[in-house]
Amino acid sequence: MDVWINGKFVSDAEAQVSVFDAGLQHGIGLFETLAARNGGVFRTRQHIERLTTSAEILHLSDKLHVDPLVAAVRQTLDHSGRSDARIRITVTGGDLNLLRSTGTGPHDPTIIIVVQPPTEYPDRFFTDGIAVTLAAGRLNPWQVTSGHKTLDYWNRIAALQTATSVGAGEALWLTPEAHVASGSVSNLFLTKNGTLVTPPARGEQPRGEEIPPVRPGVTREAVMEIATRMGVPVECRLPVLDDVLNADEVFLTNSSWQVLPVTGLGLPTKNDEEPDGSSTLGHHPISDGVVGTLTADLRAALLELIASECDGSVTS
Repeated sequence: MDVWINGKFVSDAEAQVSVFDAGLQHGIGLFETLAARNGGVFRTRQHIERLTTSAEILHLSDKLHVDPLVAAVRQTLDHSGRSDARIRITVTGGDLNLLRSTGTGPHDPTIIIVVQPPTEYPDRFFTDGIAVTLAAGRLNPWQVTSGHKTLDYWNRIAALQTATSVGAGEALWLTPEAHVASGSVSNLFLTKNGTLVTPPARGEQPRGEEIPPVRPGVTREAVMEIATRMGVPVECRLPVLDDVLNADEVFLTNSSWQVLPVTGLGLPTKNDEEPDGSSTLGHHPISDGVVGTLTADLRAALLELIASECDGSVTS
């Protein structure tokens, strides 16, 4: 398998970056994960615009341009020979000491594009839904990188690993004020009385309010577009845990899952039968514990949209 690094294809066995790269030294970088279907990539431009915007805001680099990166994704997918794929773009600060950089100097970022087979998920995830847990920590809305897709994923991956170890499929994160913000690797939606509710992403908050620690997901945006076309009201607000527990339906979105139904929430429950008083994972069903009609309809409509837009072009 070949990977694209700074404009050149090299084999994965020979692919390398400097040991002084800012991504390795300090975890300084951004990434995007895209999905290719039938030879096309879903909304490449939106992904790359999000990437370049974050790079500018965070002073990572001022040398990223959308059109060349769109072309590089197309070139890398064609080179791979795959029609269905998972594509990752990684951008780091490059081989320099970013602690003394403003992001506007003569340095170049490191840019890597990797095309791999799409991740396969069991059919039951989508027919029966998954359970989610709560992450142990809180998302920090005051952190400068909040709402951006940075390489700093350790806390999120650790929470996801903890969730999967107890049979859940994702971990939900709360804000310091105990609002539900997102999953570790996904955006959150819930429905109540026919209205679709999703936490506001960075840039969607009313003027004067703090930036929410929620990433503006490309798949999330597509689902909101579909819901609007279907006549479903969409409300952006930060829900509390009771909103999730009492929702009619709950689902998650990202580029790999598209729409993933959530049918239960696992919360730690004290086990009085255990001598050490340890907790077990209590299961709280969402509504009646089955995949909701609106969730299923939105997933079907999203898959249709992806198929219609993935016609071999990545410029849409």
